[in-house]
Amino acid sequence: MSLNGKLKKDIEAAVATDLLVVCVDRDDDVGKKAGITTPVIGRDACIEAAQRLALEDPEDADSNAIFSAIKTYEDLISKGYKAQVVTVAGVESRGVQGDEKIAAEIKLVLKKFSADGAVIVSDGEDDEMVIPIIQNIIPVVSVQRVVMKVSRTIEHSYAVFGKFLKMVVYDPKYSKFFLGVPGILLLIGGIGVVTGYTAEIFAVLVSILGAAFLIRAFDIDKVWAHWAKPTPEGFTRMFTLITGLILIAASIPAGITTVSTVYTSGNVEIAQLLTNDVVVGQFVSGMIPFLWIGLGTMFAGILFSNWLNRKINHVTDTLRIIVLISLYPTVHQFTNILVNDASSFSLILPLVIGFGVTAASATLLIRRYRKKKYEKQSESE
Repeated sequence: MSLNGKLKKDIEAAVATDLLVVCVDRDDDVGKKAGITTPVIGRDACIEAAQRLALEDPEDADSNAIFSAIKTYEDLISKGYKAQVVTVAGVESRGVQGDEKIAAEIKLVLKKFSADGAVIVSDGEDDEMVIPIIQNIIPVVSVQRVVMKVSRTIEHSYAVFGKFLKMVVYDPKYSKFFLGVPGILLLIGGIGVVTGYTAEIFAVLVSILGAAFLIRAFDIDKVWAHWAKPTPEGFTRMFTLITGLILIAASIPAGITTVSTVYTSGNVEIAQLLTNDVVVGQFVSGMIPFLWIGLGTMFAGILFSNWLNRKINHVTDTLRIIVLISLYPTVHQFTNILVNDASSFSLILPLVIGFGVTAASATLLIRRYRKKKYEKQSESE
């Protein structure tokens, strides 16, 4: 329904004949910015007030609200109603003081123009909060809210949204995820509907969506792109990564085959196996050689690729391998405690040795790194 249609319906539902069109400016922009004293009574005075406010602040919506009140007043006059248009204002801080000021101005206007109904025009919910106050003075037959068709905020939002859509559609970095993943899901879903394998296809869709979320959440695609660059160091990293992952995966069946058949034969529940110290010890004992070799392969690949790329990460990369080697005796002794029921104090010696080797290696490597750095600085000076 149009603004004029709603206004006509509201007035026809009431019995008012003398109407007061009230434009409400609760925070007194018209007085604060344009220096105009309210109430502003009459069409010409309101036009002047709206123009002055628009010149002082073209982005202020109150000037448009005043023009809308004038337009409403002219529509009422053209339809034969006896009407008057006014602009009332509160104070900058709003609150009780401002609402009392609005009520006083309405009473002042009614002394000059005897009206039996009011049409409230505002530019938002804040101004409409004074409607109950005005209703205590004069019946309100209609409320008109002015909504700007074009504003800087809306235009800015449309511009940003348009750039985002263009980026999603044409930028390969974003289109792969925002268009590629939904496209795959829709394609597989369509195939599932045609073939009738809806349950199986749904499981595949959920798996693909979950994998896509995990890849983006942990930047797995960026890490893989960094590791698999078509360079000598990139191929080295890729080979050692795949080899290391295969060895780590092979450590699980290796651990399982190490477990004694005494514990795996018969109807033995998994919960009982997981809580059995001997079973856990045997599994870890068979698992750690492949696990450690796999991790060592990956760490060695990082060290070698950085060495080829001449990156100064040798201290960290070398320490990573040393720590891995130093931890092996401790983990191996822990499995002996589980399997052979050895004393827990037997862990102290490998822990102390491992810590000593790590601390000594770190000290030597850091000193060597600082010495080389100092020599390079001296040569550059």
